[in-house]
Amino acid sequence: MPYSVNIMPNADSPKLLGPHVVTLVYDGLCTFEFGVAYEIFGLPRPEMGDDWYRFSACAIEDGPLRAAGGLTVQVDHGLEAIADADLIVVPGWRGIGTPVPAPLVAELQAASRRGVRVMSLCSGVAVLAAAGLLAGRKATTHWRYVDSIAARYPDITVDADVLYVDEDGVLTAAGSAAAIDLCLHVVRRDFGPDIANSVARRLVVPPHREGGQAQYIETPVLRQREGARLGPLLEWMRERLHEEQPIAALAARAGMSVRTFQRRFEATTGMAPGEWLLSERLRRARDLLEKQTAISLDDVAVASGFGSLATMRHHFRERLAVSPSDYRKRFAALRPVGSAPSPLR
Repeated sequence: MPYSVNIMPNADSPKLLGPHVVTLVYDGLCTFEFGVAYEIFGLPRPEMGDDWYRFSACAIEDGPLRAAGGLTVQVDHGLEAIADADLIVVPGWRGIGTPVPAPLVAELQAASRRGVRVMSLCSGVAVLAAAGLLAGRKATTHWRYVDSIAARYPDITVDADVLYVDEDGVLTAAGSAAAIDLCLHVVRRDFGPDIANSVARRLVVPPHREGGQAQYIETPVLRQREGARLGPLLEWMRERLHEEQPIAALAARAGMSVRTFQRRFEATTGMAPGEWLLSERLRRARDLLEKQTAISLDDVAVASGFGSLATMRHHFRERLAVSPSDYRKRFAALRPVGSAPSPLR
């Protein structure tokens, strides 16, 4: 038998006068994203006095509703709560291609016309897109969903390289943890940096993370076509990232003309040879920064094929939106205690 959770709002408290945050609840609820919204906007904060957020959960359909983790959820309010909202939060969605109920679409569109801020967390972008609220706008979502959203809604400029987007009252967050970044951004806008920093300290998270989600994306999987022929060459290239690799020399090694090599290389990897080399050099540098904490940044730059720290720094900032030194600080601590560092090649 599933456990039942009754979500109690704080919006009915006579002491709170701040913006009213209404967070949607649906069958298949993403509990992490909902928890983030409640933790930041709904948790009692007596130190804030009367001006803190009022929080309500809003069921978009009849309950009890299932939630991730084997829970069932009972909610006191339905879609009528949106009428009094200052900020509507969509905490994920049950599927990028799953239809969004027409009554919810109508309520979101009406709220947007009234000037209500509307915010999606992770896959919740699918709801805003279905409601037409992102048409002609920039938005983001988890990098796994970027291609799907871009294909379904070509009128949306989907940016996979940022943690969140705030554009004219329509806000979108990337992956699940980026929900925290966006919610803290909202607090920072509504109450100032000191209050946002206080909330972040209580959460034990940075008040503002540098960079975007590109630094968390795994290496793309090699496509099958042509893989058998080019696979050995790709391994050869990986072992020599610190060396110059002219396209003409690579084509000769593969036994192809330059033009054929470029076409088949892109068909195999999804990238041009130069782009693939840059991606691999970044991957190599990231690996060294995470695991080889004793070597200098200059040595990392040389070993990964960038030649100089200035060049490596440029590509880190351009592709990952973070400096090599900040990347090392952020990720080096994630290596398990006692694990052996990889050899420097």
